[in-house]
Amino acid sequence: MRVPLSWLREYVDLPATETGRDVQAKLISAGLEVETVEQLGDGLKGPLVVGQVLTIEELEGFKKPIRFCTVDVGTANGTGEPQEIVCGARNFAVGDKVVVVLPGAELPGGFAISARKTYGKTSHGMICSSDELGMGDDGTKGIIVLPPETEVGKDAIELLELVDEVLDIAVTANRGDCLSIRGVARETAIAYGLPLRDPALLDVPGPNAYGYPVQVSEPYGCDRFTARTVGGLSPEARSPIWLKRRLQKVGMRPISLAVDITNYVMMELGQPLHAYDRKLVQGTIGVRRAAEGEQIVTLDGVTRKLHAEDLVITDDRGPIGLAGVMGGANTEIADHEEGEGTTDVVVEAAHFDAVSIARTARRHKLSSEASRRFERGVDPAAAAAAAQRTVDLLVLLAGGTADAGVTEIAAPSAPHTIAVPADHPDKVAGVDYGRETVVRRLQQVGCDVYGQDELIVTVPSWRPDLTEVNDLAEEVIRLEGYENLPSTLPKPPSGRGLTHRQRLHRRVGRALAGAGYVEAPNYPFIGEQVFDQLLLEADDPARRVVKLTNPLNDEEPALRTTLLPGLLGALRRNDGRGSHDLALFETGLVFLPREEQKVAAALPVDRRPTDEEIADLNAALPEQPRHVAAVLAGAREQAGWWGKGRPADYADAIEAARAVAREAGVELLVRGGQYGPWHPGRCAELVVVADGAEKVVGHAGELHPRVVKAFGLPARTCAMELDLDALEAVGDDTPQAPGISTFPVATQDVALVVDKFVPHADVEAALREGAGELLEGIRLFDVYENAEQLGDGKKSLAYALRFRSADRTLTVDEASAARDAAVALAGERTGAVLRG
Repeated sequence: MRVPLSWLREYVDLPATETGRDVQAKLISAGLEVETVEQLGDGLKGPLVVGQVLTIEELEGFKKPIRFCTVDVGTANGTGEPQEIVCGARNFAVGDKVVVVLPGAELPGGFAISARKTYGKTSHGMICSSDELGMGDDGTKGIIVLPPETEVGKDAIELLELVDEVLDIAVTANRGDCLSIRGVARETAIAYGLPLRDPALLDVPGPNAYGYPVQVSEPYGCDRFTARTVGGLSPEARSPIWLKRRLQKVGMRPISLAVDITNYVMMELGQPLHAYDRKLVQGTIGVRRAAEGEQIVTLDGVTRKLHAEDLVITDDRGPIGLAGVMGGANTEIADHEEGEGTTDVVVEAAHFDAVSIARTARRHKLSSEASRRFERGVDPAAAAAAAQRTVDLLVLLAGGTADAGVTEIAAPSAPHTIAVPADHPDKVAGVDYGRETVVRRLQQVGCDVYGQDELIVTVPSWRPDLTEVNDLAEEVIRLEGYENLPSTLPKPPSGRGLTHRQRLHRRVGRALAGAGYVEAPNYPFIGEQVFDQLLLEADDPARRVVKLTNPLNDEEPALRTTLLPGLLGALRRNDGRGSHDLALFETGLVFLPREEQKVAAALPVDRRPTDEEIADLNAALPEQPRHVAAVLAGAREQAGWWGKGRPADYADAIEAARAVAREAGVELLVRGGQYGPWHPGRCAELVVVADGAEKVVGHAGELHPRVVKAFGLPARTCAMELDLDALEAVGDDTPQAPGISTFPVATQDVALVVDKFVPHADVEAALREGAGELLEGIRLFDVYENAEQLGDGKKSLAYALRFRSADRTLTVDEASAARDAAVALAGERTGAVLRG
């Protein structure tokens, strides 16, 4: 909500020295979020005056139309002679009154004005548009043309109210009253302790039988409807400058006089209004629910198919407006320039159900200034005053005549009362306010308060958010100042620290971050088409998803069963923005539906749920194991003076999995595999042994080219994903002190020739088992392929074997025997033979 300080001063006598910043501080202290204070006209210096166009000469020979004008600016230029100005705009003519900035002036943004030669002429100043003066959108997109009666030579800065301060307030959903100058003025008056001149306090005639006929068939959706009629409007009447400027300052575009007046009153009082061209309304105005499939063309020119829950305004033909959202095109106020113009209008001021309006606005994706106010709560008692204010302005500015008829339909209602102990705010805040302060603050808000120890509080009509005792306590506390509440640090009981799961989660994150990965958390929502992009089989368990009843995005209605889609999307975005060397990781929950679907029972709110009730609730939830995943693309090691660098490959993804397993205290078995998104020849199956049985806990390697293409990823992108909970279940991360032997190590190297299809992991496992207890470590240090030396379909794997004994120095014979035993077992299991 944009609030001009000049408009605010009409209702609150603020000290003349108070600036927008001062008011901002006061309102923030009172609980309103004032985001910015905009300084209108900041840097604007005159002379800026009203001029009248005397002559216009069209200049030829240029790429765009150029006009050389003489303009009468009175004595503002010091000579009284016509001012010569070159201008490219074409929306003004000889005799028009315009805004002229003379040499020596400065426009907002530090734009100094001086006489300069252009297009073969010397231009002594400039004819201004609204954009150049920082006025906002006036609908013309051209030069400001002033009313004919405007005095030549008059100061335009004062005339157009160009210097002002505008407070931009972020109004929360419960404070609909502050979506109006009236509401903000009330808060300002309370903050300064000054009286409020309420603009809604008008003399309003009572309803009679002569008003325009109205029938409300849906009292639950519309509990108040006021209709007034004004005739004899002058079609030539235009909105005065002050009215246009106020609308521009609050962020609205002037349209036509009748529409501008309804918008002005809405911003002033917070009551949305609508004006119908009386000649276009046929018969009785009605309020009802739409029939399923009915259609209406709204003021934005869109044909909308209505829902049975939509509340509509109708006449004898059918819908003429979406109640509380937007009017219909078939009763639109006509501008004089578009035809004959509207001379008789019916003014509607109604109060609609907040929930109904909110649903209609969202259903049709049609948010308007009116719907924003109805959704947050509009003062129902202000409808009659708003209609009267609109009628008064139409009579004053358009020369109309108010009809004697007044229609007002109101459903029976009683004011909302709340019984609250006088010391309740004290107990909530921990501050001794006292009864007098509580009563005074509630009365400032607009409440009627009676009683002594037990207060009976009648809530004002403009505060529908005050529904129970804690709401009243909050009003007292915020007006007394949140900053005045005492600060007391709580004394928490000594805890038991992080759980084992939490510690593992943190260790994994630190290990991957230390390895150069960057954490990239993602939303857990996916679309089911992503499984096709990941090349998952039709019967893959990962395709069974938990679907959301009310998803944030219709294209992603399900919860993820794998972390890869989010990570791959993050990698694609970063690559597209110029970061090509990427290593990202994420730890998070995946959601797996249970075989037996249960419906969660609503837990009680009047007591703590029992352990059985909580267990039943948890049993109805999907399984939510924690996974860890990583993706890589580009260079893993950068090139430089130290070397050539190298690209990320499948081995890096496998090493990331090993790093996670080490943190969990798990020995991870790596062997060739094939699954979904990974390249069949460059995919590692990650296995752990639990209770003597092997269990696949993830995969790592290079992604399939079709997956890379489907996701728009860099070539040779690699990925890894592990079930972190499964690792935790089998791991033992108890810190183990390393054993340090005092005896020397014996190193033996072997080169084995095997078939190309034999995995290195199988050869290493056989060597490790065959070497026995003396083997301390084994490392593959070379892979060699040469058909001439090794034969077709063969490869050579060279290993370094480290032998050591805890109680003696090994002899050469002992080390050699252990090596030979290892080679023998490898030959037996994999067909390996010693090279050479």
